[in-house]
Amino acid sequence: MHRFTLPTMTCGGCARSVTKALQGIDPHARIETDPPAREVRVESDRERAAFLAALADAGFPATP
Repeated sequence: MHRFTLPTMTCGGCARSVTKALQGIDPHARIETDPPAREVRVESDRERAAFLAALADAGFPATP
């Protein structure tokens, strides 16, 4: 499981955008967003770097 901190994810709309960006990397990933904590958890076998790049491209730079 990958866990990322996203300082710019502040609402449900942001969470939907984050989920969409992550599903672009792995459509079958299990994704849990937590806007109040500004955190997302992704259960996937894909590389962490691919998710980090997708988040940055979507305007949500993340830290692992």
